[in-house]
Amino acid sequence: MGMGLGAARLRNWMGGGRERRMLVTSCLVACALVAPVAGLVTMASQGSGGAWPHLLAYVLPGAIADTLILLTGVGCLVIIMGTGLAWLMTAYEFPGRRIFEWALLLPLAVPTYIVAYAYLDLLHPVGPVQGALRALFGLTDPRALHFPDVRSMGGCMLLLSFVLYPYVFMPTRALFLMQAGGLMEAARMLGAGRRRVFFGVALPLARPAIALGASLALMEALNDIGASEFLGVRTLSVSIYATWVNRSNLPGAAQIALALMAMAVALVLIERWARRRQRYVSQTQRAPRSRPIRLRGWAMVGVVGAMSLPVLIGFVFPALYLVAEASRRIAFAGLPVDLGGQIVNTVTLSALASVVVLCAGFLLAYGGRITRAPLAGVCLRLGSLGYAIPGTVLAIGLLPGMMALDGALADLIEWVRGGTAGLLLSSSGAVLVYAYATRFVAISAGGVEAGLSKLSPSLDCAARALGQTATGALRRVHLPMLRPALGAAALLVFVDCMKELPMTLLLRPLNYDTLATHLYGEAARGSYEDGAVAALCIVLVGLAPVILLGRFSRRPSLAHAAQSAPAPSLAASAP
Repeated sequence: MGMGLGAARLRNWMGGGRERRMLVTSCLVACALVAPVAGLVTMASQGSGGAWPHLLAYVLPGAIADTLILLTGVGCLVIIMGTGLAWLMTAYEFPGRRIFEWALLLPLAVPTYIVAYAYLDLLHPVGPVQGALRALFGLTDPRALHFPDVRSMGGCMLLLSFVLYPYVFMPTRALFLMQAGGLMEAARMLGAGRRRVFFGVALPLARPAIALGASLALMEALNDIGASEFLGVRTLSVSIYATWVNRSNLPGAAQIALALMAMAVALVLIERWARRRQRYVSQTQRAPRSRPIRLRGWAMVGVVGAMSLPVLIGFVFPALYLVAEASRRIAFAGLPVDLGGQIVNTVTLSALASVVVLCAGFLLAYGGRITRAPLAGVCLRLGSLGYAIPGTVLAIGLLPGMMALDGALADLIEWVRGGTAGLLLSSSGAVLVYAYATRFVAISAGGVEAGLSKLSPSLDCAARALGQTATGALRRVHLPMLRPALGAAALLVFVDCMKELPMTLLLRPLNYDTLATHLYGEAARGSYEDGAVAALCIVLVGLAPVILLGRFSRRPSLAHAAQSAPAPSLAASAP
């Protein structure tokens, strides 16, 4: 009796027939995507071979302190910049406002390590900026000019903030646009000034969007290796890379990675707590918007200057530097010999990963569409966790399983064909494709889930009434209507894979370079001109999703959905 009741409850939990098969598929996909977390624990439990006392005494305290200081500074700066720019863009009318709608998103096209790479050369004591200042003041000795060193904690905070502030700007502006104009007008009629309207009405309503954007920006900062290492900040991500590569201590790196993952989980929990009342703000989507106030005189000049500064620092100056350095490199020595191979490697890996990510994300999201079982939602959340975990952590976590699978595959080939088989998966780049899929499947799952939420269930019923099977309804109804969401997700995944540095550095096969790893190597050697061509290629491709997001930003509901899509595991945490 008890066993029968338990079986009945299990059937109710899983559904029946086709739904059950889809649910099992979703569970398998989710398990494959969450496996690196189990692998990380397994690797860390092996012990660090006596290195843990050294790590605990000399590595972890400084790395944790630097990471916390960096996250605190970046968090404060991106919140101030993103929220302030979003309010100015929403509440005021000024010349160039339409241009800034998309221009303020341009820093998203430049990876953080490229910005650090550019400013290291621009602000070098013998670089163009300090050289121009010395010429202006008539100085000949490079040491005579006391200029702030960009290779510092403050420099790292500033540069990361000028790249990551759009994560706060986009959802906050979308929420400002969706807020009821009547609330703003009522506050003004009651005698509240502009400052009181902002701090007393707009800002409290926008707190969930600010929390979401800040958490995404902080997770990007937590994942960073290149910019932090270039700028002399030893974060946990940099310590993981150094412990693994320089000290050849993989279990020790796994133990540091656990500390980094704990920070990422803490960020997710903080963001979830901050967004616990998000349904309150979603009720104002159809309300009329407040009309922006036209600015004149010095107020207009100040706002235009405030809008221009992050665009100049976060995109224009680095992009102009890359164009100049790449042109100089091409004019002097032509294109780098290995550039073609690096482009092929980058495009091939990114394209394969995009296909895998789209398929996995579609299975997770579509499983929740055709079955109402609660387990489908659990699978979607588990499968999307990778976006909230830094790439260095995922890279270490997936190694035990992939090494075991590689060994089993080699043994099978040796048994069938004889001879010796190498590590096929690791040497072919399949590990990188799996790593990319684990980290970025949240983008496709979120995009498909958002697209499916706009399709009425009556469409499914109509398709079945017309004699269509579930497969026919998928092919003739769902997929055609999901084409824009799938296309946008594929584009975002492709560019994210192309820009990804930490996982690519740690998992690439020997003598296998992508544009990102080539740039990292040239920057580490100080050969800035040789790396400029690869950096420029990455930036040009990165403009594609920025143009897409710029189009979404003209429609508040789409802008909010587009910004939330990369992290459905976070968005789903709200009630």
